[in-house]
Amino acid sequence: MCGIAGIVDFKRNLSKEKDIICRMVKTLERRGPDSEGTYITENVLFGHRRLVVVDPEGGKQPMIKQVGNRKYVVVYNGELYNTEDLRKELLEEGYKFDSYSDTEVLLTSYIAWGIDCISKLNGIFAFAIYDEGKRQVFLARDPMGVKPLFYSKLGNTLIFGSEIKTILAHPEIKAEVDKEGLTELFALGPAVAPGHAIYRGINEIAPANCMLITEDNMKIWEYWKVTARELNETTDESVSHVRQLLIDAIKRQLVGDVPVCTFLSGGLDSSAISAIASTEFKERGKKLTTYSIDYEGNDKFFKASLFQPTSDQYFAERMAKFIDSDHRTVLLKQTDLAKALREATISRDLPGMADVDSSLLLFCKEIRKDFVVGLSGECADELFAGYPWFTHEEMINAHTFPWSRSVGERKTILNESISDLKIEECVNEEYLKTLKEVPHLDNEDKKTYRMRELFYLNLKWFMVNLLNRKDRSSMYNSLEVRVPFADYRIVDYAFNLPVDVKLLDGREKGLLRKALVGILPDEIIYRKKSPYPKTHNPEYTDVVCNMMNEILNDKTSPILEIINKDTVQEIVDTKGKAYKTPWFGQLMTGPQMIAYLIQVDIWLREYNVNILI
Repeated sequence: MCGIAGIVDFKRNLSKEKDIICRMVKTLERRGPDSEGTYITENVLFGHRRLVVVDPEGGKQPMIKQVGNRKYVVVYNGELYNTEDLRKELLEEGYKFDSYSDTEVLLTSYIAWGIDCISKLNGIFAFAIYDEGKRQVFLARDPMGVKPLFYSKLGNTLIFGSEIKTILAHPEIKAEVDKEGLTELFALGPAVAPGHAIYRGINEIAPANCMLITEDNMKIWEYWKVTARELNETTDESVSHVRQLLIDAIKRQLVGDVPVCTFLSGGLDSSAISAIASTEFKERGKKLTTYSIDYEGNDKFFKASLFQPTSDQYFAERMAKFIDSDHRTVLLKQTDLAKALREATISRDLPGMADVDSSLLLFCKEIRKDFVVGLSGECADELFAGYPWFTHEEMINAHTFPWSRSVGERKTILNESISDLKIEECVNEEYLKTLKEVPHLDNEDKKTYRMRELFYLNLKWFMVNLLNRKDRSSMYNSLEVRVPFADYRIVDYAFNLPVDVKLLDGREKGLLRKALVGILPDEIIYRKKSPYPKTHNPEYTDVVCNMMNEILNDKTSPILEIINKDTVQEIVDTKGKAYKTPWFGQLMTGPQMIAYLIQVDIWLREYNVNILI
């Protein structure tokens, strides 16, 4: 796991801009605390920060490999899970290796197969490869977007990096947000439209996309997408298929020369990963360490709801006992949770999911004291119908993003100077644009057609946002987090499962539950879905309300330029109750919405954002 940066321009001499690439690399110290490197030529500058996971000596970057008279250079952030399969194939084709790192396998794959190598990779990655002979640079990002990659174009110059702050370190790129970016922030936030980054002039290479830069051209294309096809399987065959895919994905992701642990909430997804990992560890004569998160006083204030029917801690401890793991609970204080909103904002370079982000950041910070790699259960809900919007008719038929159904209410918090922002129009445009991309089979019934749409929306939007959150929160703490459910093979297979099979026995994630019989105890298998744990302690509400009051009473607060102070004051005075619906997803209710606005103010201050309206 690492951070990458680069500047490419085949029409001018860049060799005197070493100080710029070094400045960009410095922003990536948290992603890669172990070492750094640069590669400087006339037209290509590469920079790298490394977090050592595999082959400490042989995996140093930028990595240069020469075959004949041709030189190739790579900077790479990620992990390949089919490294040994690819290495075997390349050895059979006559290629040789100087290390056992996946970095060299990736670079050699490009040498052997050119840009088509992208179709052979199973992993999480963002990389750039300089092909000196062809005078071209090839960039790519993994199919699900687990690893980030941003870029900006200045004439013929391409600037790229693992984080937005890396791009902003370039002296010619400013932290500016125009009307379009501001609209997205309040219409879609904390989600971001695919390929966008809110900042003016900064974009991302979207998941499953790659870019080729030559002397005369710069093009981007999608190299992988889910496809619609008939699955001619019995239910039992589907159960077996899911089980096999999941076990294989988890086992592949346990590789590394550093300590590996798992996240364990006691929910179905993290329990499945932990149980399978524990079995594998026992076969190696090792004991798995698992981690869960909780909040001070949470047990006193938890109230069941549609979105959060049960508390986690009992089930986490029950599961840890079942698999005999060394289980550790990270207990967070309410004040620390609120204070960490600042770091959570800096980790994303944008406002995020409020305390859902700050809690994860603090959680990862604690795990990193003893571990470098963790496995986590993200993506199962999107793939196997875990959210209420897959089962509740009103949400299914909402004809908008189901996690953000009351966009009009967002507009009420904006002041008159930006009241003309086309909030609803932006949401509707992005929603309809995404629906046009959904692959369908001929003659699908109405229900199947709509469910394909919902699954695709979740893949391209909700899941990507959660993966962004996971990457930034973990890598801010130099912790690599792997997500086995995001294996593209599982994603492609799950996309084509009939909805009645996914919802086997009329349950959310019914098929996945069935696939885990014999792996997990019944009380975990049949436990009702519960999302990422959040704080229910009113102390947190009090803390964020006080923080927001300070912002509202400070005439220098940049957020006052864009919000309706009276409306927000009412929301704060009612401790969030005046804002009726969740801001985003299932968890961002009143207090979290206030925390989101705190993050907006932090972001505007810390990045000295110039709002162009």
